[in-house]
Amino acid sequence: MSAIPAEVDTARQPPMTIPLRHFVVALGFLAAAVGLRVALAAGVVAGTARLAHVHLLLAGWVCVTIMGAMTQFVPVWSGVDLHSRRLATAQLWAVGVGLAGLAACFLLGAFAWLPVFGAAALLGFWTFAYNVARTLSRLDDYDVTERHFGLALGFLAVATALGFLLAVDFTRPLFAGVGATHASVRAAHVTLAVFGVVVTTVVGALYQLATMFTQTKLRGVDVLLRRFEEVGYPLGVVALAGGRLVSDPTLARVGGALVTLSLLGVAAILARRLVESSVDWTPMLARYAVAAVALAGWGVLTLPAWLAAPLAGDRLFGAPGAGSLFRLGFVGFVVLGTLYHVVPFIVWVHRYSDRLGLEPVPMLDDLYSARLARLDLGLVVSGVAAVVASDLVGLSTAVETAGWALVLVGVAAFAANLLRVVWVHSPQSLVGGATASVDADDGAD
Repeated sequence: MSAIPAEVDTARQPPMTIPLRHFVVALGFLAAAVGLRVALAAGVVAGTARLAHVHLLLAGWVCVTIMGAMTQFVPVWSGVDLHSRRLATAQLWAVGVGLAGLAACFLLGAFAWLPVFGAAALLGFWTFAYNVARTLSRLDDYDVTERHFGLALGFLAVATALGFLLAVDFTRPLFAGVGATHASVRAAHVTLAVFGVVVTTVVGALYQLATMFTQTKLRGVDVLLRRFEEVGYPLGVVALAGGRLVSDPTLARVGGALVTLSLLGVAAILARRLVESSVDWTPMLARYAVAAVALAGWGVLTLPAWLAAPLAGDRLFGAPGAGSLFRLGFVGFVVLGTLYHVVPFIVWVHRYSDRLGLEPVPMLDDLYSARLARLDLGLVVSGVAAVVASDLVGLSTAVETAGWALVLVGVAAFAANLLRVVWVHSPQSLVGGATASVDADDGAD
């Protein structure tokens, strides 16, 4: 049975319409990304459609989910009011329009429009970064999660700026006179976006979530591994991105080693928290277990690959063929697991928390279907396993296509389960509260 942790301040959270809209939009991007990848594997679409898939998956699904989660839980965890609810609403519109437009441009070959939609996405992401940074600035000191979130916001500002420059470079060459190429800037952009923004946020959240929901604490070697990661990981990201930007293999090699060693330490911490936990197994923890195994496997494969050739074009996400293991196996399962707690948590607090003790109310785990959660876990694990095996050992296209199809069906089951929570237990959450969220704003500048 899930409970509301005593150390969070739910009175500080914004109206539920704000994060839930982010999550629903992100689920739409996820469905589009996986559907497009099925089409790619089947040979129905080709070329720059792969760029559309990557942006829909990582920027659309993962980053928009992160935006909603940070907007909701930075005030809850840190005990401060969100700087501006108006900005939190505006950021979603800008990012949503920008990313959908970018994906359409890549699919249709309409590169002349890339700067326009890139500017919209940049505006949205920078609005989000400003809003959360102003929120965090109200704190007197920062814990490990807040420090990671602050670093991620800095990486976001740089990564999205590089992304906008890349969009412009598609139609008007920018890099010829500055000692860089489109490929080297793209490699730096990918590194900062994936390892700087996404993974820094995920790792920071795991320090909070993996201990809170296993009811354990970091101890012994966990503390040493965390201390190494807090210093080594951000330095590694900067060195890896910088080495790729200026085509310096030595700098990139050092950065790659720091990144992989740090993440192997995170995998060990997460696995130890799960092993030491005595709480009931939940959909969240089951997916975290998959993520820990995937991250460890990725690290073992990637460390020698990056030491050998950190600038190789097929090694942006790790060892050749290990990109799906990292993006889906680690990042994907952390996000899926976290959403299985976050969405019911938000709905439960707004719908049932004030009734607790006065009348019978459901617990968090009662809001979703446990049977459907088991089904989507089995489908996604099977699909990801097929995709990863195909990538690593070169199985037939049919196996890869079948794997992505299983992921697509699993994602549909996952989305149906969480959308049912919103519809059944708080049917007005996506359309109601908009006026209140604006009227209650704090008058941010």
